[in-house]
Amino acid sequence: VPDKQLERVAGMVRHTLDPMLPLEDSIINDPFRPHNEIHAYMPGLGGTKPFYDPSQVKLCKLLSENYETIKEEYHALISDKKDRFQSVTSMNYESGWRTLVLFYNGHRIPDFPYHLCPTTTKILETVPLAGRIAGFNRQQPESGIPLHSDGNNMWLTCQMGIHVPEGEKAWIRVGPETRRWKEGECLLYDTTYEHETFNEHPSQERVVLHVDFFNTLKLTPVEVQVMQYIYSLREEFMKAEGEYKMCCHVLVLKFERSQLNSSLPHRCFQGWKTYSVGSGPMDKCCDGSEFM
Repeated sequence: VPDKQLERVAGMVRHTLDPMLPLEDSIINDPFRPHNEIHAYMPGLGGTKPFYDPSQVKLCKLLSENYETIKEEYHALISDKKDRFQSVTSMNYESGWRTLVLFYNGHRIPDFPYHLCPTTTKILETVPLAGRIAGFNRQQPESGIPLHSDGNNMWLTCQMGIHVPEGEKAWIRVGPETRRWKEGECLLYDTTYEHETFNEHPSQERVVLHVDFFNTLKLTPVEVQVMQYIYSLREEFMKAEGEYKMCCHVLVLKFERSQLNSSLPHRCFQGWKTYSVGSGPMDKCCDGSEFM
């Protein structure tokens, strides 16, 4: 790949390594794009806007054309015995928003019953899914997601209404613009803008199909492929880091429990801190965890 095609990716890497690098004026000067919350930034993508025309993206066209089938597949999933809805973040849980996740970090989920939603799955796999989620979101009556921004300018979010309360009582505000969901229609928006949602209906929930994907309107196919590779490396690193920390924690606890009856000073299993066991208050391990 010629270096010229990777200049913007290189810019993203520089901003990742040095978060103090200045952002472009289009972000700094926009009161609806909290620049202090930008954490994944590729320079040179040009102008953006809160909402995009869904007809610009083939994904939106496919979803709308297959709305009835996708709705049936949603009902097949929720009719299954296992409750697969979960809170993706504490904010979602506290705000009455739960998600039936179909893809996580761009990947299929092991042992998920994709045979119950073949059309939905096939359509979602036509786009480069981003490092977040794709799935069905339920918003409880008279609840909403508080104002926030997501801080990644390389992604777009598409949401199609599956079940919308009567009177189009569910809305989303992105930047200065407010739109209301309609069944079978897509909203396409940029989450670097501050955004919030609310379901005004007193008794009916709102359900949408939510898809985060790489912004194919701005990124080239080469850039998308490279970013997918970078995110896959990041995912593997975080997985290995988590497993390492967990193993260290378990080994330390096992080692210390085997020494509880001793009154002699002992050294932390990882050798970073000396403390006494059996002769006084328990100290903390090198990772800050209490010894048990």
